[in-house]
Amino acid sequence: MSRKDNLLAPDKKAETPDVATTVDDAILSRRSVRAFRPDPVDEGTIREILEVAARAPSGTNMQPWRAYVTTGEVKAKIAEAILNSGIRAEKALWDEYKYYPDQFFEPYLARRRKVGFDLYSHLGIGRREVERMREQHDRNFVFFDAPVGMIFTIDRRLNKGSWIDYGMFLENIMIAARARGLHTCPQAAFAPYHNQIRPVLNLAPEEVVVCGMALGYEDVSKPENDLRTERAPLEERVSFRD
Repeated sequence: MSRKDNLLAPDKKAETPDVATTVDDAILSRRSVRAFRPDPVDEGTIREILEVAARAPSGTNMQPWRAYVTTGEVKAKIAEAILNSGIRAEKALWDEYKYYPDQFFEPYLARRRKVGFDLYSHLGIGRREVERMREQHDRNFVFFDAPVGMIFTIDRRLNKGSWIDYGMFLENIMIAARARGLHTCPQAAFAPYHNQIRPVLNLAPEEVVVCGMALGYEDVSKPENDLRTERAPLEERVSFRD
């Protein structure tokens, strides 16, 4: 049986405790890594991850995802186009879709602030050091030095259901990466810079940039990778009714 056949084996295999533990470990160890080693990732491994991830469900099996896997010169051109655009993060134009609300409110505002302050604390960046915060944000556009940078697009003619499907596909990529000892960082920061990305990847007019994603091996020596985000208690987000 090939590795691919084994990964897609009948449901009976997924019922064994060892498999459940492995899946849970991949999910629980997934986090947004913001510093990577330069070690290359084998193309065969990337292809395998994307093949597995494509088993994500989608309404009437439309499979609304399109991925651009970039390395080397093309990845560098994306970074250069964005960083040389003169458009700072606070002035980036979310004209294709809105990721965040126009105004944050609780409990989401407190959660957003906490993760930002916690990251900057690990990096030794003070709350008034705006330029250092900008520099850290700009590291998104070099994919945090990961050897692989992916850009994901969706056809603008599709509707909200396909965006929900897309989230499941992205999560599958991140979990499949963990199963292979790799880490990721999903990056919505790329979406407002679609005008800079389009000519590099020759995107069709109907393609909307959903996000980017860094993929590679974690640099455990970097303090930003010590960050561990919190999750709200189950009781705050789940109701059981009978």
